[in-house]
Amino acid sequence: MLRGYGLILLAAFLWSTLGLFYNRLLHHHDLTTTTIAFFRAAVASLTLFVGLSGRAGRWPAISRREVPFYALFGAFGVAAFFLVYIRAIDRVGMGVAAVLLYTAPAWVALIAALFLGEPLTRRKGVALLLAFGGAALVARIYHLGSVRLDLVGILFGLGSGLTYGLYTIFSKVGVRRRSSWEVLAYALGFGALFMLPWQSAESLRRAVTTPGTLLWLLGLGWLPTLGAGVAFNQGLKTVPASGASIVANLEPALAALWGALFLHERLEPFQVLGGAMILGAVLILQREG
Repeated sequence: MLRGYGLILLAAFLWSTLGLFYNRLLHHHDLTTTTIAFFRAAVASLTLFVGLSGRAGRWPAISRREVPFYALFGAFGVAAFFLVYIRAIDRVGMGVAAVLLYTAPAWVALIAALFLGEPLTRRKGVALLLAFGGAALVARIYHLGSVRLDLVGILFGLGSGLTYGLYTIFSKVGVRRRSSWEVLAYALGFGALFMLPWQSAESLRRAVTTPGTLLWLLGLGWLPTLGAGVAFNQGLKTVPASGASIVANLEPALAALWGALFLHERLEPFQVLGGAMILGAVLILQREG
């Protein structure tokens, strides 16, 4: 079990580096957010398909009835998620964006109560209030001027939490019929397809023909995308899901640390309090589940 927790910790570590890859590609390689998000999904998906095909000796196929499900998964759980998260990082920094991402369990609880018939208990209600109250502090609602300036970035951050919640719900449905690797491969594949029409030929050409840029894009697809997913799923084989989720909550703290060390970002005391409130809400919801 110790090895399993180590793998979960590795996944949280890899996920927390997303902002470093995004910042480098946005500001040093002059790529657009849509191009970076596209390559993140495309590199990880293609790698998975090659690996699955080599292992099974055939391409993992899905039925026609499954296509609408994976199309929706790719559109909302991957394409929208990847795009709003990178834009949140670009506007409000990787620390704040990572904290807002962790409003996802609160969004899931709210969606499940509204559309899946799951009861909204008192414990869940407290967790929702904590999560969104914490998000307000992270957004520095106590500085009205800064809220106006960063409103779009904060909305992107909350949107990343919502779409990450949708990613979780789609994943839970998908793994009932297929392996987690096949589900991830097709979700990422459809996500890349939805983002492809928004790419310019010049951006794609520059991305694949510039060695330094391509190296960072491959690292983005392999390390915080595919590597983190592999480590997390392997860790889940021996670690209870609740324990894994608690360890994964280290991601926003690590992201804030990387932002402070490498990008000179700083969180104000009330923002730290807001982050603690969001993580507290996550722990409450895990105990509820």
